[in-house]
Amino acid sequence: MIPQWQQGIVTRVEQATTNTRRYWVHLPDSAAFTFKPGQFVTLDLPIHEQRNKRWRSYSIASAPNGNTIELIIVCMDGGTGSRYIFDEIKEGSTLSLRGPQGIFVLPEDTSKELFFICTGTGIAPFRSMLHHIHSQQLQGYRTNLIFGTRTQADLLYADEMKQLEQELSGFRYYPTLSRQQWDGHTGYVHPIYERLATGQPATFMLCGWREMIDEARDRILALGYDKKDIIIEIYG
Repeated sequence: MIPQWQQGIVTRVEQATTNTRRYWVHLPDSAAFTFKPGQFVTLDLPIHEQRNKRWRSYSIASAPNGNTIELIIVCMDGGTGSRYIFDEIKEGSTLSLRGPQGIFVLPEDTSKELFFICTGTGIAPFRSMLHHIHSQQLQGYRTNLIFGTRTQADLLYADEMKQLEQELSGFRYYPTLSRQQWDGHTGYVHPIYERLATGQPATFMLCGWREMIDEARDRILALGYDKKDIIIEIYG
């Protein structure tokens, strides 16, 4: 069953990087907005006469907790939807949205090691999952977040992830920068999971742009894993 459209009120906007913002959306018609970590909502934006060309979907970046959700949105070059959001959506603005939807969710099976592999705002569903694991004190998960971006200034939720690494048993955080030398990992995400995945039972969850996902899928299969070990959420 497809969820009904409802009105959300933007209660807070925060600049995360030069081209990325965090939006907190309150849903007054929902006593509690129930969703599975990793799911997304669809916004109906007044950017086109044809309704389905007005729709833009964004993963929920927050864990289930009441009726306020967080979205993290990058302003894309030539992106009509994101440009409208950046130009027009302020604190107090209303948004028409539908959700939750999607099957890119936290696996219930804790016997396999989890590799969360993402770039840019693809970190959103994994942040939701990790905070859910932490807040609900879910046991048995072994998770690795491998997050690729260009520079240190582009790292999203870095301090949060470092704190979670200290507080959440079994969680390891691997940020890597492709265009800046620093004291952490440099280059792309692929060599990191190839080094960490040593043939043990594992589930690889990939979120981001198609180019990264296509390469990661090929490399994971080359490691000897099966297609069923790979779960994908493509942006764009």
